Amino acid sequence: MTGRRGALIILEGVDRAGKTTQSTKLVQALQDRGHPAEMMKFPDRTTKIGQMISSYLVKATNLEDHTVHLLFSANRWELVPLMKEKLEKGISLVVDRYAFSGVAFTSAKPGFTLEWCKSPDVGLPKPDLVLFLQLSPAEAAQRETFGNERYERADFQKTVLQRFNQLMTDPTLNWQVIDAARTIEELHKDILRHSEVAIEQAATQPLKELWK
Repeated sequence: MTGRRGALIILEGVDRAGKTTQSTKLVQALQDRGHPAEMMKFPDRTTKIGQMISSYLVKATNLEDHTVHLLFSANRWELVPLMKEKLEKGISLVVDRYAFSGVAFTSAKPGFTLEWCKSPDVGLPKPDLVLFLQLSPAEAAQRETFGNERYERADFQKTVLQRFNQLMTDPTLNWQVIDAARTIEELHKDILRHSEVAIEQAATQPLKELWK
């Protein structure tokens, strides 16, 4: 136990905004600078629940929309004990997608409200920093492999972006909007700067609960 907890840093954005690339680079850079850091990714497709989600996303199976949303949430909850353990040991977690993606994607479908979509994730560990990689759906659609998975349609991604913009009005969360249309290195420098500030601030603060 170090006495200093790690920071929970989330990378969010529409599909193909560069979240996985930047998450990987951020973890490496933090480690190089002496910050214990590890990467996590949601959905975690290695668990039983994650395998069901993966099958759905690659269009191998169909699931009812409420069911899918609750599976995504369950996939996050099943890793909460591990997340808390690592954060308490002083390890910062860089997470590729979190509850915000779950809410934005489901609420972009007809018949779903933001409040209903948020409710299963109330009480998850609250992020210290949410980095939103801002990229227009039109630009995302030009990127390699766009369209391989179920939600990768430009019209749907546009609605998802609107839902993210609604979530970003929440003053209780530390959202930072990052222009993801720049080079990988320019983007990385911005992300690293915000992350180091968040790590320093989180070190002596208790871990809080999301949307509570």
